[in-house]
Amino acid sequence: MLAFGAFRLLGWQFSPRLADVGSATLYRADPAAFYGRLNTMIKTRVNVDLINDHWDDLLRVAGSLQTGAVRPAELFRYLTGGGTPTPIGRARMELGKLDRSTYLACYFNDELLRRRVNTQLNRQEARHTLARKIFHGQKGELRQKYKEGQEDQLGALGLMTNVCILWNTVYTARALEQIRAEGKKIATADIARLSPLGFEWLNFLGRYNFSLSEAVRDGNLRPLRTPGQQ
Repeated sequence: MLAFGAFRLLGWQFSPRLADVGSATLYRADPAAFYGRLNTMIKTRVNVDLINDHWDDLLRVAGSLQTGAVRPAELFRYLTGGGTPTPIGRARMELGKLDRSTYLACYFNDELLRRRVNTQLNRQEARHTLARKIFHGQKGELRQKYKEGQEDQLGALGLMTNVCILWNTVYTARALEQIRAEGKKIATADIARLSPLGFEWLNFLGRYNFSLSEAVRDGNLRPLRTPGQQ
């Protein structure tokens, strides 16, 4: 619920694919509203008064996130209060209940939305596959009680994953430019299937060498290999 509430405050739509969507609880804001065939399913109310009472605080939370004045992980620890949410945390959860119900209503009714969410999930799973292949920082899992700076363990995996994604993106674009320069046409549908999350051509074993050749330091890319070249 906290995620739905945070996204709504920032003006975004959180669109996950929920594993238990068939048995998900829907919430109502108006106890007198009639929702047709769904009316008997929507029995739990959103505490609108709690949202109203802490609305200014919620806006300040959103502003802090938007400006980067506070890190999301630090804010989450504050709002959850070590297992007992603070009043602001509960207000954001109530807002999340409202947004989640709206999202689920659209999800049930919109086949195109379900397809987009499924595509998004496939991309996320592809990123997880790349991250597991890299395997830095205990696969991004925190296996000890929290201590200051522990997020750096997660950052180790995220950094190397982003390095691979950036490398793939840059050289994929370079390869497409080379193909066009040779006078060959590339179908738009084929380009749409390209992904920066592949790793078959990346070697994860051995030592990392961060020294750059003079050409790369000058801003040039490494030359492309022809198909079949090692």
